Amino acid sequence: MLCVSRDASAVSVLHHLAVGTRDVARLARFYIDVLELPEVTRHLHPNGSLRSVWLDLGGSLLMIESTSEPPRIVVGVGSGPFLIAVAGSTDERARFEARLEASGAGIESRSEFTSYARDPDGNRIAVSEYPLPVLSQR
Repeated sequence: MLCVSRDASAVSVLHHLAVGTRDVARLARFYIDVLELPEVTRHLHPNGSLRSVWLDLGGSLLMIESTSEPPRIVVGVGSGPFLIAVAGSTDERARFEARLEASGAGIESRSEFTSYARDPDGNRIAVSEYPLPVLSQR
C-alpha cells in the first residue's frame, strides 16, 4: 500500500512522464500488456497517423509520443531520466516478471525489492515493492 500524501500542493504532484518512440503503437502495447496500464486516449497527426497514446500511470500519465529520434540506451544511472519504476506487491512483482518473460523481454536484473527490465526501445523499467516513506502533511 502506498503511503504518499494526496494533500500535496499542485506543483509537487507528478502530472505525466513522456517517452518518445519511433513506433508508438508497439511501445504502448508493451506497457499495456506488461505493466497493465489502461489506455486513456490516443492522438493523431493531421495526416491520421498515430501521434501519441496516453496511459494511466496510477494517477499520472505515461505519454508515449512519436519521434524520429533513435532510442537512447542508458546503462546504470545516467544523466537525466533513466528508469520508470512502478510500485507493486510481491505478487504483482511476480506477475510482472511472468508477463515480461511471455513478451520475450525478460528480466535484466533483480534486487531484494525490485525487478528490472527493458521495454522494446531499451528504456529501463521496474516493478518495486520497496516500502515508500510516509510523507508529512503540509
